Amino acid sequence: MDFNSTSAGWTDEKTSMGQVPPPYHDRPQPGYTQQDDGVPLQYGGVPQQLYPAGHQPAAVVAVQPTTVYVTRVPLANPVNDYLCYSIFTLLCCCLPIGIAALVYSISTREANNIGDQEAAERNSKTARILNHVALGVGIGVTVMSIVYIVVLASRLQN
Repeated sequence: MDFNSTSAGWTDEKTSMGQVPPPYHDRPQPGYTQQDDGVPLQYGGVPQQLYPAGHQPAAVVAVQPTTVYVTRVPLANPVNDYLCYSIFTLLCCCLPIGIAALVYSISTREANNIGDQEAAERNSKTARILNHVALGVGIGVTVMSIVYIVVLASRLQN
């Protein structure tokens, strides 16, 4: 079976259309072209003399290939992310609240790196509050444990 030859019924797709692409012409000025029949085109490719006087179309849309790239840079004065404080409360005070504080600390660091000031401040505030709560819970549990052990030891001596 020869795959290079065309089978019966199959034709070349471009030749079956019967159309030839228009020739390439250099434009004399950016945004202004001249048609082959001499009718000048406005910017955007609409012929100027296509409509009689007073019968212009309601709107002519000219599509221009423009691309706008918006890039953010890291903040010049980054917001405190409380990462060390979060790791401390995670390991030493209260594990569940410490995990939440760590997540918000990492989110603060990411917001600082992409330049999102509002998100960085919001996440930093939440991380600080969660760290304070975790530290308070950790200190409270430690104090309650010490009191329980002292009371239990004093009852065993009597």
